[in-house]
Amino acid sequence: MLDSLTQLLMGLGIALEPTNLAVALLGAILGTAVGVLPGLGPSATVSLLLPVTMVLDQTSAIILLAGIYYGSQYGGSITSVLMRVPGEASSVMTCFDGYPMARQGRAGAALGISAFGSFIAGISATLAIAIVGPAFTSVALAFGPVEKASIVLLGLVLAASIGGGSRAKAWTMVALGLLLSTTGVDLISGEERFAFGISYLRDGFNIAVLAMGLFGVSEMLMMIERRSSAESAPIPSYRLRELLPTGKDWQASRGPIARGTVLGFFLGLLPGGGALVAGFASYLLEKKLSRSPERFGKGAIEGVAGPESANNAAAQASFIPMLCLGIPANAVIGIIMGALLMQNVVPGPQILTEHPELFWGIVASMLVGNAMLVVLNVPLIRIFVLLLRIPAAMMAPLIVLFCVIGAFSMNNSLFDVGVVIGCGVVAYGLRKAGFDLAPLLLAFLLGSLLEENLRQGLILGLGNPRIFVESPISLTVILFTVAILIAPAVRDLRTRLIRKPC
Repeated sequence: MLDSLTQLLMGLGIALEPTNLAVALLGAILGTAVGVLPGLGPSATVSLLLPVTMVLDQTSAIILLAGIYYGSQYGGSITSVLMRVPGEASSVMTCFDGYPMARQGRAGAALGISAFGSFIAGISATLAIAIVGPAFTSVALAFGPVEKASIVLLGLVLAASIGGGSRAKAWTMVALGLLLSTTGVDLISGEERFAFGISYLRDGFNIAVLAMGLFGVSEMLMMIERRSSAESAPIPSYRLRELLPTGKDWQASRGPIARGTVLGFFLGLLPGGGALVAGFASYLLEKKLSRSPERFGKGAIEGVAGPESANNAAAQASFIPMLCLGIPANAVIGIIMGALLMQNVVPGPQILTEHPELFWGIVASMLVGNAMLVVLNVPLIRIFVLLLRIPAAMMAPLIVLFCVIGAFSMNNSLFDVGVVIGCGVVAYGLRKAGFDLAPLLLAFLLGSLLEENLRQGLILGLGNPRIFVESPISLTVILFTVAILIAPAVRDLRTRLIRKPC
C-alpha cells in the first residue's frame, strides 16, 4: 500500500506538468459538453480525436481521452435532470428522480448532489485503483459467461421490481424490452431476426436512440398535455447557496453515494459492466434498501445520488482491466486502448513495470480531472437551472430538437430519427395506460448481455445447462434470484394467513 501511494505521488507530479494540466482541462470541458449533447457520446468524440493524440506524448494523449470519458458522466446528468433527456446513456437512471425534482423546484439540489456525488465517487475510485486496483484483476477474471449470465438474469428480475404499478405490467415491459433486444443479426448464426429486410435494423436498436424516444419525446407529449399547469418549474431562488443541496439532502445522500461508489467500482472492473450497468444496479439497490420505496420515481434524491456516484466510479474503474489485462470493459475504453496501441504501448500486466509513468500518470490525472470537473460544474448550476424558466410551449420543441439532432448524429440516419419519434409516441401511450418505461429500457439493455453470455455458457457446457449450477458464484446468484421471485408470493400468503380469522 505504501509503495502504491509513493507511485501515486510520482504520477501526481506527471499529471501536474503544464501540458498534462492543459489536456486534462480540455478533456474535462469536452467531456461535459459531450455529456450535455444527446447522441454525440464519448465514443464518437474519442474516435474523432484519435488523430490528434498522435501529436501528443502517450501519457498526455490518454489523459485527454480519459478526461472526455469520465467528464461525459458529469455532463450527462444535466439534460437528464432539466429535460428528462439523458445526455449520456449512463445517465438514464438519473431521469427517473432528477427530472421530478426539477419539476418540484429542486433542480439545483439534483444537479448539485450529482456533481458532488460524482466527485466523491471519482476521487474514491481513483484512490482505490491506486491502492488495490491491480489485485482485483484476478477477481475480475473469475467472472466468465456462466457467472455473467446468472448476474444478468438477477438484473432482469430486479428490473421488474422497480416498475410502478402492477407486477404484471412490469413484467410485460420486461418482455417487450427483451423482444426489442433480439432485433438484428444473431451473433452466433449470423441470421437476421425481426429486421424485416430493413438494413438499418441489422445492428439492432441503439440504446441512446431508444432512451431519447422513450423519455425525451414522450415527456414532450406529456408536457403539451399538461401545458396549462407546467408552463415553468418553480425556482425558489437565484442564489447559488440556496440552489445547492441542503443538510437534509446530504444526510439522505451519504449512504447512496458510498454504496454507489463501491458498487460502481467493482462493476467497472468487470468487462461488460461499465457506467450504464452500474447506474442501473445502484438505483435498484437504493430502492430495495429504502424504507419508503414509493418515493422513487417521484423525486427521491437518493435516486440521483446513488446512480451518479456509481456511473462515475465505474467509468474510472473500467481503466483497470484495460491497462492491467488488455481487456477493454466497454466500447469507449476499447477506443482508448486503440490509442495506446497507436503509441506503441501494449496494455497488459507488464505495463506496471515497462511504463509505470504512463499508468500512474493516468491514475493521478483522474484526481486532477475530477477536481476540475466539480469546479467547472457547480458554479454553472445557477445558469443551468434558469433553463427551467423556459415556457413549456418553447421547451417541448426544444426537447424534440435535441432528440432529433442526437438521433441523427448517431449514424447520420433519418431512420434513427423515425425510431425516436415512433418510440416517443408509443411510450406516451404506454405511460397513459399506466405502464412504467424503466423496466422496458433496462430489459433492453440486459437482453443482449443475457443472450450472449447464456449461449456462450451453453457452448462451454456442451449444451448442458447444468454448467450454470456447477459454478459456486452462478449457483449462489441463481438461488438469490429464485428467492426474490418467490418473495412476493410468500409475503402475500403470509399476509392472508395473518388476516384469516381463527
